[in-house]
Amino acid sequence: MYQPKDSSKSPRFCGVRTFMRLEQIKTTDHVDFVVLGVPFDTAASNRTGQRYGPQHIRNSSVLLRPYNPDMDINIFEYCSGVDYGDIDVIPGNIHRTYDNMVSELGPILEKGIIPIIMGGDHSISLGNLRAFHKKYGPVALVHFDSHGDTWDDYYGEKYMHGTPFRRAVEEGLLDVDHSIQVGMRGPLYSPDDIEDARKLGFEVIPMKEVREIGFEEVMRRIQSRVGDRPVFVSYDIDFVDPAYAPGTGTPEVGGPTSYEALEYVRGLDGLDIVGFDLVEVLPTHDSSEITAALASAVMYEMITLTALKKKRLQSLVHSASNLSE
Repeated sequence: MYQPKDSSKSPRFCGVRTFMRLEQIKTTDHVDFVVLGVPFDTAASNRTGQRYGPQHIRNSSVLLRPYNPDMDINIFEYCSGVDYGDIDVIPGNIHRTYDNMVSELGPILEKGIIPIIMGGDHSISLGNLRAFHKKYGPVALVHFDSHGDTWDDYYGEKYMHGTPFRRAVEEGLLDVDHSIQVGMRGPLYSPDDIEDARKLGFEVIPMKEVREIGFEEVMRRIQSRVGDRPVFVSYDIDFVDPAYAPGTGTPEVGGPTSYEALEYVRGLDGLDIVGFDLVEVLPTHDSSEITAALASAVMYEMITLTALKKKRLQSLVHSASNLSE
C-alpha cells in the first residue's frame, strides 16, 4: 500500500519533490492510481512554458493531506497511489510524443489503474485519448475549459493545443453522444468556434449559460449526459478565472472562482471515471504560485473521487459477502 510521507514527522521541505509526497516509483503493482506528467508545450499558440507545469504542481502539492474534509474521506484508507514520474516527450515532435504516451500509458490502463495526468499544453489530451481507446474503446469526455479546442487547424497545422478534440472525434476516440464541454467564453473569430463543437456531437454549456442555469443544473446535465459510460475528464486550468489562476497560456476573464473550480470536480462523484488530465499550467505567469496551489487541489479532488469509487466497491463486496453467509 503506497501513501504519502507524513509531514508531521518529515518536514515538507525535505526530500525529492513528488506529487503529495507520494513514493516516486514506476510500478503498476498494488496501486489504484498513478500521478504522472507529460511536460510537452510545443503545440501552444501563445505563451509557452507549460513543460514546467508538472514540477510546478508537484512543488505546491506538498501541502496536501490525506483526509478530505469536504468529501469526508481519508484517501489512503481506500486507495494506494504513486508518483509515476514523467513520460519522456520529444520537444517539437508531437507525433513521437503521442507514440511515447500511448506506450507508457498502456501497461497502466491494462491493469485498470486510474492515471492522473499533468500537462503540458492541451495537445497532450489527444495522446491520452488514443491510449484510453486501446483499453476502453470510445470514451465519454467531460471537458472543463474556456476554449472548445475543436478548431480544425492553427497556421495550417492540424495538431495544436486548440485542435485535440476535433482530432479525437475524427479518430473515433470519443463517444460524443455522451460527451460535454463546460465553461467556454471570451472573444471568438465567429459563432462557428462554438457551433463547430455542437456539430461534432458535443453538448456545450458556455460560461454565460453556466451562470444562468446554476451549478446544480450544470452538474445534473453532466451526470445525465455521461450516464454509465467510462469517462475521461480533461481540465484546462484556464477554465478558472485568471484572478484565481493567472499562470496559464491563454487566460479568459469571467470564469469560476477557485472554490467553484473544486466543486465542479466534486460534483462528478458517481461517474465511471477512468482517467483525468489537468493542463496549461504556466509557472512563469503564476503570481505567488496560486495557480499551482489550485491545480494541485483539483488533482487532489480527482484522487478523492477515485477513493470514493473504491470505497463504494468495497462496501458492495462486503454486502455481497454478508448475504452469502
